[in-house]
Amino acid sequence: QVQLVESGGGLVQAGGSLRLSCAASGGTFSSKIMGWFRRAPGKEREFVAAISGSGGMTYYADSVKGRFTISRDNAKNTVYLQMNSLKPEDTAVYYCALRSLLLFSSWPPPLREYDYWGQGTQVTVSS
Repeated sequence: QVQLVESGGGLVQAGGSLRLSCAASGGTFSSKIMGWFRRAPGKEREFVAAISGSGGMTYYADSVKGRFTISRDNAKNTVYLQMNSLKPEDTAVYYCALRSLLLFSSWPPPLREYDYWGQGTQVTVSS
């Protein structure tokens, strides 16, 4: 059974930085697409960033492009989300997710195609 555990969230002032980590266990990690998503209060979960199994392909939501960077270390079964120039509107619970299917027809894969989810980590950006 795949387990994903996020860490690194917290309270930061606008303009600051945080790095989220997501440690995976219980399955094959290196070939799987990983994604970061977030849910702000009163809103639905939304896509933030995705990375291919090798790390060679990435994709970002327009709202975070140029500020956030997704990366992975397959030797450590961990995916990261470096968040810079944080804004109050980035306040949300951040989730990592793993997509177990290897083949994909669209990039990035839609939210519904991710099979495993972490418990989330809170990020709060104060103005």
